[in-house]
Amino acid sequence: MPAVGGTSKAREKLIDVRRSYAQVLDETSKDEVIDAGFSRDATDRARSTIDSWQAYVDEHKDDIDALQILYSRPYGKRLTLKAIKELASAIGRPPYNWTPERLWAAYEALEASRVRGSAGKQFTNLISLVHKALEPDSELVAYPLTVTERYSNWLAQQAQAGVTFTDEQRSWLDRIKDHLVTSLTIAPDDFELEPFVSHGGFGRANSTFGGRLAPMLDQLTEELAA
Repeated sequence: MPAVGGTSKAREKLIDVRRSYAQVLDETSKDEVIDAGFSRDATDRARSTIDSWQAYVDEHKDDIDALQILYSRPYGKRLTLKAIKELASAIGRPPYNWTPERLWAAYEALEASRVRGSAGKQFTNLISLVHKALEPDSELVAYPLTVTERYSNWLAQQAQAGVTFTDEQRSWLDRIKDHLVTSLTIAPDDFELEPFVSHGGFGRANSTFGGRLAPMLDQLTEELAA
């Protein structure tokens, strides 16, 4: 009789072990379903965000300076960083609570193949997001990439015209390009700031370009910035 009881307990133990493995498999199956559901929800949220963003740009194109400027072709006046920051503040308030990063993530979730670059922390990436809202079938390109591409094209045009730059001049031009990425405009007063002032400021830069830097700043702003 004791042996029979022992065998019964062993069978019960075996059944419990099998049941525990079956539960693990079931839990794995449930996790897969949950993941798939979350993915669908994320796609729906991304689509809703993009649709709302496009509607917002269209609705406010006449009463928010940055949208008014970007909506008009050709631009009636120059876009400023102040105007972009005001747009960022407006969309950051309820009920939207949008940030450039959040809007960018929505596009990456929905159409990653047409997104180049990342949102980063640049306010100026809002320019790219507005352009995308106005032209939904276009690529979404990070603003720093856009400025860099325009800069490369400008250098190529200068080379074709027989204009060459020394290494020191190229260093100044590179700094000017980087400043335009974040600030949209550049003027002699900006050379009192880093990274310009530690390299000699406007006086040194202007001397490097033979006293012709001021008009070149206007040209670069026109060619590279929004």
